Amino acid sequence: MFRLSLLAALMALALAVPRPQAPNLGQLSTDVFGPPPGTDQNNYNNNNGGGDSNNGGGDFNNGGGGFNNGGGSDNNGGGNFNNGGGDFNNGGGSFNNGGGDFSNPNSGGTGGSDGDFDGGASQCTCVPYFLCDNGTIITDGTNIIDIRGKPECSTALEVCCKAPLDKKSANVPPPIGRQDNCGHRNELGVGFRIKGDVNNEAQFGEFPWMVGVLLKDNEHFVYKCGGSLIHPQVVLTAAHCVIDQPADTIHARAGEWDTQTKNELYPHQQQVVRTVVVHEQYYRGGLFNDVALLYLENPFEFADNVDIVCLPQQDELSNSENCLASGWGKDKFEKEGNYQVILKKVELPMVEHHTCQDKLRTTRLGQYFKLHESFVCAGGIQGRDTCKGDGGSPLVCPVPGKKGKYMQSGIVAWGIGCGNSNPGVYVNVARFRHWIDSQMQNFNLQTEYNY
Repeated sequence: MFRLSLLAALMALALAVPRPQAPNLGQLSTDVFGPPPGTDQNNYNNNNGGGDSNNGGGDFNNGGGGFNNGGGSDNNGGGNFNNGGGDFNNGGGSFNNGGGDFSNPNSGGTGGSDGDFDGGASQCTCVPYFLCDNGTIITDGTNIIDIRGKPECSTALEVCCKAPLDKKSANVPPPIGRQDNCGHRNELGVGFRIKGDVNNEAQFGEFPWMVGVLLKDNEHFVYKCGGSLIHPQVVLTAAHCVIDQPADTIHARAGEWDTQTKNELYPHQQQVVRTVVVHEQYYRGGLFNDVALLYLENPFEFADNVDIVCLPQQDELSNSENCLASGWGKDKFEKEGNYQVILKKVELPMVEHHTCQDKLRTTRLGQYFKLHESFVCAGGIQGRDTCKGDGGSPLVCPVPGKKGKYMQSGIVAWGIGCGNSNPGVYVNVARFRHWIDSQMQNFNLQTEYNY
């Protein structure tokens, strides 16, 4: 009888031990991107932080977001251009203005302890990688961080450190300083290099001109679209991203890389927009002349991860096979796509205007479609494309004869689906060089983007 009672007690105790719970994928997505503006957190059903790219039955993606690494189908509803574009994000993903959203219960978050990893045999604290010198982290500027490794802490940029260094005594790689007047790409990154970048992740600081255009929504900054820095106080973007948007609701963030952490070697910078200037001939029905300038309340400070891009001369077209687009947009078209946490890049060839037009005429646009002269094309390679949420982001091409120097040839505008064999359509920046110069003069700003 005693043995039976003891057995029963042991079984009851075993049943009382909590079982591991399956992850709530909807909540996980919400933790990364935040719910769309105006959405009740309790009633939020995971739609990957983004809305329907159609925005009212239009055929075009209108600058859509992230990089499509495999496929993406046409939106089979017929019709016209997305009337006005700009709102394709429908809330998009919110940029986290604090630490990482993933809270590892073992790490206790930034500054927490890690006693559970080894049964309490040792204690450590999660700190930015450059504040640890315990024999596993190199702090002489040659850090290599595996973004695909299983992190002990909340992000790949944190390490569980037994003896964290004081910031004053840390051997933080010193800034290199400006390498050129404009358009310098940090191909190997700044301060550290990443490995495990199997999904086209950019290196930290690789594109120092890359800007996130954000809208403030209560306590969150919601990603609207991309842009590029052409002057410490001026951002170049697509008109459809900012049309009819009050300037003081728009913020520009430069130097960003991983939107879910502040543990990069050098911080991002953020400024509020003072004035929005949209091209006077912008036509929202067809997205013709889809270009705008954002003048900031205060200038950004140049840093290794914050600098300006070069601009082409008036009507100077690139024929490069090695142009690069960057952005935080979706990785696939429609609802199955996800907004990106780490800045992505994709290499694209330029496509000649008539060749692009002929290719687009084989789509639902029909045989009489005429590609407006304010556009250029790039891509047309299966699985390599910009997509929903990348509107306004830069397409840069190598400056001939100047290694490592880039000029901005395009601004992400629209496309037929994502990642298929159709070229993506971009604003022809060279067509608007004189317009940009004149706008800079109107604000008494120097043109510092000549290569």
